[in-house]
Amino acid sequence: MADRIKVAVAGAGGRMGKEVVRMVLEDPELELVAAVSRSELGVDASSLVGLADCGVKVTEGLEKSLRESGAQVLVDFTIPQSAYTNTELAIRLGVSPVVGTTGFTPEQIEDLDKLCKEEGVGGLIAPNFSIGAILMMKFAAQAAKYFPHLEIIEYHGDQKLDAPSGTAVKTAEWIAEHREELRQGNPREEETIEGARGGYYNGFRIHSVRLPGVFAQQEVIFGGFGQTLKIRHDSYDRAGYMPGVNLAVKKVRDLSGMVYGFEHFVE
Repeated sequence: MADRIKVAVAGAGGRMGKEVVRMVLEDPELELVAAVSRSELGVDASSLVGLADCGVKVTEGLEKSLRESGAQVLVDFTIPQSAYTNTELAIRLGVSPVVGTTGFTPEQIEDLDKLCKEEGVGGLIAPNFSIGAILMMKFAAQAAKYFPHLEIIEYHGDQKLDAPSGTAVKTAEWIAEHREELRQGNPREEETIEGARGGYYNGFRIHSVRLPGVFAQQEVIFGGFGQTLKIRHDSYDRAGYMPGVNLAVKKVRDLSGMVYGFEHFVE
């Protein structure tokens, strides 16, 4: 049997982090070597997901954990305020980052790509690891060739920190590649309440809904003469992202530089 890939998880105590911990522990090709979180300190990482002890304790210091564990891949589902620092640190230590945290700016991604190439480390930042979501974005980009009038509505729980979501931003970027900028709506349109028309991107609008009880959904609505087209994806459970994360962990070290978007794994 080939050597297992040594994986560290940042944000291990969070909801997505726990799913990653479970996925790693249940895959014989992967080995959990570090679990970093500001909560659950000192407990065995397996206890976070109700499994038998694995001997890896939850710790707080990422740099120390990466240095001492011999991690080859870092999976990060933390928060935007710490994800960039975590990713930069991993690259400098020769650890390939797989980042599901959103909120990176294009400039930050460019800087991380440059650093990855300097250090000879492959990395991935993916707004969404769901294969269904990737297909939704691909289909929307193709539809924009024929339906240039569109709006994006994305729905998440009220604890999500960034708006619009990384998936919505990525969808907008793909659409812009297939559609020339077209400012939609009546030119005399006026918002009587600021923000009512949503965020402006390349001529169309993005709307972010944040409500308790909502998990993760997005729809792209296209309008044409006498017809509309809706392309929608709904996620119901965080476990649905894990096949994508698993694939990324196993392939990320083969990448060159910092790759943005899980679609590069779904051809």
